[in-house]
Amino acid sequence: MLFGPMRHLWPHVISLSALFAVLTLAPDARAQGALVADPGQKTQKAMGPTLPSDVAALGGDQARTRFLIGLGRTVDYQVLALTNPNRVIVELSETTLLLPKETGGKAVGLINSFRAGISGPGKLRVVIDVTQPVVVESARIEKTSDGKASRLAVMIVPASTLTKEAKKPFAAPTFGLGAAGLQPPLPLPAVRPDVRAAKAFKPIIVIDPGHGGHDTGAMKNGAIEKDVVLAFSRVLKRKIEEAGRFKVQMTRETDEFIELGERVAFAERNNASLFIAVHADYADSNNKARGATIYSLRDSVANALQRSAKGDASESILSKDEVEIVKKASVDGDVDAVAAVKRILADLAGRDLDLTRERTSVFSKSVVDLMGASTHMRNDPAQQAGFRVLKTAHFPSVLIELAYVTNKEDAALLQSDAWREKVADSITTAVDNYFASHIARMPM
Repeated sequence: MLFGPMRHLWPHVISLSALFAVLTLAPDARAQGALVADPGQKTQKAMGPTLPSDVAALGGDQARTRFLIGLGRTVDYQVLALTNPNRVIVELSETTLLLPKETGGKAVGLINSFRAGISGPGKLRVVIDVTQPVVVESARIEKTSDGKASRLAVMIVPASTLTKEAKKPFAAPTFGLGAAGLQPPLPLPAVRPDVRAAKAFKPIIVIDPGHGGHDTGAMKNGAIEKDVVLAFSRVLKRKIEEAGRFKVQMTRETDEFIELGERVAFAERNNASLFIAVHADYADSNNKARGATIYSLRDSVANALQRSAKGDASESILSKDEVEIVKKASVDGDVDAVAAVKRILADLAGRDLDLTRERTSVFSKSVVDLMGASTHMRNDPAQQAGFRVLKTAHFPSVLIELAYVTNKEDAALLQSDAWREKVADSITTAVDNYFASHIARMPM
């Protein structure tokens, strides 16, 4: 989710399941349209395990700064340093968090400020604004001295430190026989901290082969859509994984039928960073129609989703987890709380949708350009539609129609191993280019 105007909602302790505990803590603030979390024990008990106040801390100087985050339990985490703007991103599985005390607008070591919030279903994100480009020297979960609590310790250093080290001349060791015999060579240097940080974070790509099971999809010229798109998706998965920079999940690995809504829910559960639906096209009366088409969500549909998010959350772009939050609030019968939660989630989902649409546009253009060099494209291949699998605010999503089964040349290509390899290579390059872009690195 976006942290800008909404960051005052989560100043100290954050938990996905605790939104309503926060609502009940400050009725006066709620009446003014603001939600305030109490950093004291009352909030911690409502939200999860009680964390000692000293479990979170911030300290250091411009040479090295340490940021400690208190954790309700041991969780999976990823840490990444980014530039333009300079910041460190910490992604964690859902838990109770305790952040250090606010800096009061003054830099502490390399850190200007920090904020946290829900970044997706079951995910939390801490954004640390830093004074200059930095690298993550180390990041690990450790126990407090009394062993009663855990915390994530993130150590950051200026990126310029590595630059200076890299410019130093290499001093080759002198070897010779002496009293101790032939001296061994110096040990190899450790992996650079910035390389470790980059490897720690692997975006998750979800590939969705269309149809399956009793739903065969389009059939013509010996090509059966459910089979050819599954075969292509397997090749694409292998190609993307070979790059070593991404994790890839498929909504179906075999010939099985999956509901459209479940395909999007699968991507949400797996915290997808990108969703690629794979299909084959069909033309009723024109067997000369051929080529690939890339669909993104139609603007009018996206606008309608944003409007619906402000009304009935169960019919909006909110994820299943967010809809469940609204339902849980409804159980208590607090009409005001339910309305407030709907407004908050709708506002966040709407903001996410704006950024997601921009990201989708960047990725879609890259796919069109690169696929065009590897296969025939339909005239005006960048199209918009209201397909169910594209209706999400949580990650960029496209639907690729690889080719027409109704065209003999296209149908032959869809069944060609060499063609699959070539086209999968072009899409893999588009994925690489997208995640290297500035827009993909912007925190949600």
